[in-house]
Amino acid sequence: MTQSAPRNLRLHIGLFGRRNVGKSSLLNAITRQDVAIVSATPGTTTDPVEKPMELLPLGPVLFIDTAGVDDAGALGEQRIARTRKVLERTDLGVLVAEAGSWGSFEESLLAELEARRVPVIVAFNKSDLAVPEPGLVARLAAEKLPTVCTAALHGTGIDELRGALLAAAPAEYFDARRIVGDLVGPGELVVLVVPIDKEAPKGRLILPQVQTIRDLLDSDSFCLVVKERELKAALGRLNRPPKLVITDSQAFLKVVADTPGDVPLTSFSILFARFQGDLTEMVRGALAIERLAKGDTVLIAESCTHHPIGEDIGRVKIPRWLAQYTGCKPEFATVQGHDFPDDLSPYALVIHCGNCMGNRRELLSRILRCRQAGVPITNYGLTIAYSLGIFERALEPFPAALDVYRRAGTPGRI
Repeated sequence: MTQSAPRNLRLHIGLFGRRNVGKSSLLNAITRQDVAIVSATPGTTTDPVEKPMELLPLGPVLFIDTAGVDDAGALGEQRIARTRKVLERTDLGVLVAEAGSWGSFEESLLAELEARRVPVIVAFNKSDLAVPEPGLVARLAAEKLPTVCTAALHGTGIDELRGALLAAAPAEYFDARRIVGDLVGPGELVVLVVPIDKEAPKGRLILPQVQTIRDLLDSDSFCLVVKERELKAALGRLNRPPKLVITDSQAFLKVVADTPGDVPLTSFSILFARFQGDLTEMVRGALAIERLAKGDTVLIAESCTHHPIGEDIGRVKIPRWLAQYTGCKPEFATVQGHDFPDDLSPYALVIHCGNCMGNRRELLSRILRCRQAGVPITNYGLTIAYSLGIFERALEPFPAALDVYRRAGTPGRI
């Protein structure tokens, strides 16, 4: 099933190039489906087209067909902006060019992908009409850039392109990245605290909770799932303490109160700061809460596009907890989905969600951009733990991150 794996676990493969070089035709040929509209008219693809599939034996991937980034005019600029956002989350790039046509445009696009450290495959499409210059192919080979000649409309070279994708996929992406399994051993018990509130999806759990359960099962560990009101009674029935307690960040205070001090605990959001991003960098970012002052603006970034209701965590609870902790009322701005400001200078702090709906590459790109702009970035769980005065307790399972906090000395000194 193509939807069996969530997007945050899929290798994101972006197709880039000029208009009308056959990117959409290549996508249809690779997936063996009419996923994207194909036309001889330049600029037919206006928005990125996504197609999840299983690229065996690689596993789950997400292909992203982009609009041509040589577009012109006001509408073209919007298309280019959307294409550039795809670069932020691309794990593996396919640079599509017409065989026999290679110029400064392709060179600049290749340089941008390489600057982002994105592995690249060059696909010379329409090779039934022309072939690439031998000198260019030799130069790309010398730079260790794989090239494939394709004719998407005739199915030529598609198997070779699939083979190149399999060979170029970043090895580290398929290393055994664990959410929690590396923190507990086989046969160890973890208690998961899962509040059921107004924003909980009816009839199911949220993605971080589901993925954590699966990760524990893959690690041959045990898990006990309870609501926050049942935690104390559940712990009392155990014949020995659990290895770890993991809670929804919104229930931190209740869980801390009901969990013995010698039992490590953390939150799903903090686990995802490590799994999806850079926990150490986000711990440093949380320390900037001490410097927040009246008039500062905090950016709340959500990777999903849910409709907020009631006591929304990003729009209501976090601003309230921060105001209580800092004694001031910063201004707050919110972005959702793949939207993220090009100019970060107006913000004193960026607070990101757990990014369960995005991929790791996109969050790491945002962390890098924040670092380059000199703007600290942290996430929901770390912000909540810091604001509630339980930061050190929530970081106990992560010695390296805890050491960063302790070495900071007095609050506010980073």
